Amino acid sequence: MTLHTDWRSIPDSARGTVAALGNFDGVHRGHVHLLHALRAARPDHPLSVVTFDPHPRELFRPQDPPCRLMLPSVRAQTLEEQGVSEVFQIPFDEAFSHLSAEAFVEDILLRHLGVVHVACGADFAFGHRRTGNTETLEALLSPHGVGLTIVPQLTDEGGPISSSRIRRLLQEGYPERAAQELGRPWSIVGPVIHGDQRGRLLGFPTANIPLGQHLEPARGVYAVRVTLPDGRIIPGVANLGRRPTINDGQESRLEAHLFDFSEDLYGKTLSVALIALLREEKRFSSLDELKARITQDAEEARALLSA
Repeated sequence: MTLHTDWRSIPDSARGTVAALGNFDGVHRGHVHLLHALRAARPDHPLSVVTFDPHPRELFRPQDPPCRLMLPSVRAQTLEEQGVSEVFQIPFDEAFSHLSAEAFVEDILLRHLGVVHVACGADFAFGHRRTGNTETLEALLSPHGVGLTIVPQLTDEGGPISSSRIRRLLQEGYPERAAQELGRPWSIVGPVIHGDQRGRLLGFPTANIPLGQHLEPARGVYAVRVTLPDGRIIPGVANLGRRPTINDGQESRLEAHLFDFSEDLYGKTLSVALIALLREEKRFSSLDELKARITQDAEEARALLSA
């Protein structure tokens, strides 16, 4: 898979694809359903995705907390696993937000990307102030002989599967249900940074990972599985929040304790999958009480992950 971040300089080798349009945040089961529908409609051409970075919400509502289910690099890797050959990641900046629906189709999709077929969801909107819809898209593509496949949303017993629904499940403390809709456990990916060594003093050394642009899920203690850069997967327990017993800091962080593991991880990028929320964030009256509860949390996490 090739990631393209400048739509104005696409090589000829990347043109002539069938393209799925959307943010693809999380690359959840609904997104995979869209890709499968496009592949079935036009199996004769390479599969591509036209997506955006940053998420439009970050431009229009910069005061909002981070909302991403996954970082762009992880999104590209996950799309590659789904058979996508080219990812066209368009910078969603002020200039692009004022681009008309006609210019998006004619200048970007047709002239620069050279797509031969397009697929999107029925609610796809594009162009300045979201003035373009699927009818607009078909009207602009058809004169050029480019087809359009409109794919209904994938639904389950709870309704349509969507990124916003998955975000809500994570914020409410249901990572298992979010995993069902994603098709995999939800993970936070980031570098291990130096902390205050408090976990080591308590007998539970942790790998500290900033949330960065990730959505902040429900605060508390989780059973986790940590994927190392070499592919090993280590079970563990993690605290996600502001550590109310130790300090009243305003920055949430993820602190993961890997079971039976003692290697140096500083500076390495880990993927921490949240498997289950064991308990909500809580303030303890002393460090001894906190240490006793962490011991209990670790035992519960071991039992759950080995079940």
